Amino acid sequence: MAVPGCPLCEGPGGTVIFSGPKFRVVRAAEEGFPAFYRVIWTAHVAEFSQLSPEDRETCMAAVVCVEEALREHLQPTKINLAALGNMVPHLHWHVIARFDWDSRFPDPVWSPARRQVPSERVADVEALRPGLEARISARLVNSPPWPA
Repeated sequence: MAVPGCPLCEGPGGTVIFSGPKFRVVRAAEEGFPAFYRVIWTAHVAEFSQLSPEDRETCMAAVVCVEEALREHLQPTKINLAALGNMVPHLHWHVIARFDWDSRFPDPVWSPARRQVPSERVADVEALRPGLEARISARLVNSPPWPA
């Protein structure tokens, strides 16, 4: 059920990479973070614990698919996972490839910047995104059938 005024009920929340009946995966437009993705649950729930056990398994399997694709395709320094919901109380997981050159590493992406982002490094990752996003989509399409 969509909730009026919820940005993740009313819009995609980013560039859609994959969309299924239970969740979608989007690339977020976060400056300086060229591999920042979200797994967004379709139904409006605020907390992970509000999902059925089967839906929790589906949600985490989707997060793992995105994480594995990021690790394999980009070889980042680290992957960050977060499900905060403080700003938008609609269940979504941030899946973020982190690099030791990013402006906030090793701090969280929402921390103050420590350094300038090397634009050539960002461009290198952006050039890999078409293949990465095809890999994410293929992993999700070829995963065990997602429940309807």
